[in-house]
Amino acid sequence: MGRWQLRASTGVGAFHGDELMAGDWLAARRTEVAADRILDAAGELFATKEAAAVGMHEIASAAGCSRATLYRYFENRDALYTAYVHRESYRLYREMTDQIMSVLDPRERLIEGMLSSLRNVRESPALASWFATTQRPIGAAMAEQSQVIKALTEAFVISLGSDAPDVVEHRARWLVRVMMSLLVFPGHDDADERRMLEEFVVPIVLPSRQATQ
Repeated sequence: MGRWQLRASTGVGAFHGDELMAGDWLAARRTEVAADRILDAAGELFATKEAAAVGMHEIASAAGCSRATLYRYFENRDALYTAYVHRESYRLYREMTDQIMSVLDPRERLIEGMLSSLRNVRESPALASWFATTQRPIGAAMAEQSQVIKALTEAFVISLGSDAPDVVEHRARWLVRVMMSLLVFPGHDDADERRMLEEFVVPIVLPSRQATQ
């Protein structure tokens, strides 16, 4: 997923028509770089305190800019949080698909893909803070509302062999909810979570496959 696609999906640094007509691509690039630096600074804060507790003034200070400058790129905290979640979602999806590239069996691909995603989030302090339980676990709410996470999860379901749009959408919603549940309320260990996925997820997402086992 390229940067232009990321910007189009998050609304950050989008190209304006007059800039395109004027050929002012450098201005658009500067906007992208500045927005990324702000998101990087936000990520550093998320790694040290729970995401729900991080305010715009703290992000502006960490990024080395004024609040007025920060609001030029992100109109409010929700917009900044959404941009951060979408950027990280693309990164996590690439990591997950790379890690399970050699797994061809749909059942194993489903389980390994979910376990890999859980592990990748948990190993990132900046992302794990979105699911902390001492503050409002805003990661789950963001995931439920995100069209980017919806699209990426649907792409994963399609990779398992499902192609009917209504089936893909239904099963993708189930996967997102299972993932959020496990991030907020993890299993005892990897083996426990694997058993839960085998028992409660595989039969829903791959019912015909399970029936032949």
